[in-house]
Amino acid sequence: MAVEDKELLRSFEPVLRFTKGEHFFPTDVNSYVKECSLWAQRKNEPPQCILVEGEVTLDTLAEVECRDFGTTCYLQFIEPANLAEVAAYRLQQVVHARKKVIFKAGRGRLARVGYASRFIDALFSFSLLARGRVPGDTAIAATIAYEKIRERQKSGYPYYGRVLHHSGWTVLQYWYFYAFNNWRSGFFGVNDHEADWEMVSIYLYETENDELRPEWVAYASHDHSGDDLRRRWDDPEVEKKGTHPIVYVGAGSHASYYSSGEYLTQIEIPFLTPLVRLSDALQRFSGNLLKKTQLVQEDDIDQNGFNIFRIPFVDYARGEGFSIGDGAMGEWADPVLIEPAPPWVGNYRGLWGFFARDPVSGENAPAGVRYNRDGSVRKTWYSPLGWAGLDKVPSPRAAFSMVDSQVHALERERQTLSAKASAKQQDLFRLGLETNAMRYHSHLQDDYVRAQESLEAASDELDLLKTQIEENYTMIEVNTTYRDRLNRGEKDALRNHIKHAQQPETAKSIRMGRFAETWSAVSIGITIIGIVLLALFGQEYLIFGLVQLIALVVFIEAGFRRQLSSLIKAVTIALTVVGSLVILYEFFWTIIVIVVLIAGGYMIWENLRELWS
Repeated sequence: MAVEDKELLRSFEPVLRFTKGEHFFPTDVNSYVKECSLWAQRKNEPPQCILVEGEVTLDTLAEVECRDFGTTCYLQFIEPANLAEVAAYRLQQVVHARKKVIFKAGRGRLARVGYASRFIDALFSFSLLARGRVPGDTAIAATIAYEKIRERQKSGYPYYGRVLHHSGWTVLQYWYFYAFNNWRSGFFGVNDHEADWEMVSIYLYETENDELRPEWVAYASHDHSGDDLRRRWDDPEVEKKGTHPIVYVGAGSHASYYSSGEYLTQIEIPFLTPLVRLSDALQRFSGNLLKKTQLVQEDDIDQNGFNIFRIPFVDYARGEGFSIGDGAMGEWADPVLIEPAPPWVGNYRGLWGFFARDPVSGENAPAGVRYNRDGSVRKTWYSPLGWAGLDKVPSPRAAFSMVDSQVHALERERQTLSAKASAKQQDLFRLGLETNAMRYHSHLQDDYVRAQESLEAASDELDLLKTQIEENYTMIEVNTTYRDRLNRGEKDALRNHIKHAQQPETAKSIRMGRFAETWSAVSIGITIIGIVLLALFGQEYLIFGLVQLIALVVFIEAGFRRQLSSLIKAVTIALTVVGSLVILYEFFWTIIVIVVLIAGGYMIWENLRELWS
C-alpha cells in the first residue's frame, strides 16, 4: 500500500516556482531538528533547555511532553551569527546583486493602498518595538545554517505526503517544510519566524473505469480556507506541466498561488477582529446602497474585500527564480509518507522553531503538520475536504447517483402528495355538500357553523398540498435537468463557488509615479508631525487646523490616484446627507405636518378622480 501511495503522489507532484532571491527551499525535517535545541517556556519563568543541539532527533521529539498549563515547548534552530559570518554573507549578497540574482522589490506596497490602511500599517510596524520579534540577524544566520544543510544533502528536495480516502474522494496532500520564513527581513513582508509548513492538496475521484482522475486543487495561502482557496483541475488559472500543477511560491512567506505576479494581501490582527467584522459589514451595506441608488456602477465596487483594519502587504510570487519538480532545475526526493502519522507527527504538539512570545503570533514559529500553535488539530489534517470547502461537494461519480436517487425520491413524494390531495379534494366535496344541505335549517345552526369551519380548514389544507405538489414538480424538473447534464458529462461553471479570488495585480494597478510612492512613504509621518505641531503651537486653532490637514491629505491622495471626480461626488453626497439631517432635526414637526397634509390631499385627489371617472 505504501508503494502505491508513493506512486500516486509521484504522478501528481506539483512544480514549485520561486521568486528570484528566495533563500529557503523545502528541506528534510530530520536534518533540521539535528541542528536545533529543545526548550520549554513556562509562564512567568525564563526558558528552560530540555535537549541541547545534537540530542534532538525525530524520535526524541516524539517523546516530549508539555503537560503544564501555560507551557510552550519549542525548537530553536538559530543561535546569533558572529560578525565574521554576517560580513561574509553581506559580501556574498553584493556579488549576487552584480549578477542580478538578488530580489528587487516592485512598486511600493504602501502606494497601492489607501491612507487609512497605511495608518494602521504604521501602528503595526511600531508595535514590533514592543512585541516579541525574531532578532535582526537571525535570517542571515538561518540562511548560513540552511546552506550547510543543503551541502550535506545532495539528493533531491524532500516533501511529506498523505494519501487519504474521504467520501468518494482520494486526497493527495503535499507538505513542504522550510527552515525559515524571512518575509519581513527579506521581502518587506509582515513577519519572520523559524520553520514554515506549507501544503498543496489535489482531489481525485474514481471513474467508472476505476481510473483516478484529478478534479480539484487547493493551495495553502496564509490562513485562508474554504471555497475561495480551490480551483477545478480544468480551470485555465491552474497551470500544469502534464499531470503536475504549477505552484507560484510567495517570496519569504512561502504562500502558494495559481498565477505568477505580485499579490496585495491582507493580514488580520486578532485584537482588531471586531473592527474588521464591523468594517466589512459597513462596506457591504454601503456598496449595496450605492448600487441600488445607481450612484456607482457594479465594477466600481471593491470586489476584493479590502479592509482598512487589516494590514496590507505585497506577496511576491513572480516564479522567475529557482524551481523544483518535473523538468525543473531541482528534483523531488522520494516522498516521505506521514499517513498513518509517525510518532514525531502525532505526539509532538510544540512549535518547530523559536518562540518569540509575540502576542499576535506573527513572529512565533508554527507547530507541525497536525497541530496549530495552541495544540489543537489543524483543519487541514482532520478535515481535508472541509478545509477547501469540498465537504458539500460529492465526487462526479457519486453526484449522478445522488441526484438520480433524489429524482426518484421526489417522484415518490409527488405520488404521495397527489394521493393525499385527491383524498382531501373528495373530503372537501363532501363537506361542501353537507354544508349546503344544512343551509336554511335554523335548528342546525351550530352544526352549520362547525361544518363551515371544517370546510375552510380542509380548503386551506388542500391549498397547502397543491403548493407542495407544485414545488415538488419544480424540484423534479430542476433535478432531472441537472441529472441529464451530469449524465452528458457537463460540469458547473468554473467559478460559481468563488467569492473573492486572489489575483495578481495588473501592471496598470501598480503603475505609480515617483511622487505617489514618495508621498505614500512619508504621508503618515507628515500627518503625525503636523498634529504634534498644531498641539504645541496652535492650540487655539486645533480643530480648524486638523480639518485643513485632513482635507489636504485627502486631496493629495485623490489627486495621485486620479479620483478627484469621485472625491467631489462623495463630498457632495456627504454634504447633502448632512444638510438633510440638519434640516430634519431643525424642522422635524413642521416636516411631519407637511407630509401628513400632502398625504391627506393625495388620498382625496385619488378618490375623487376615481369617482369622476
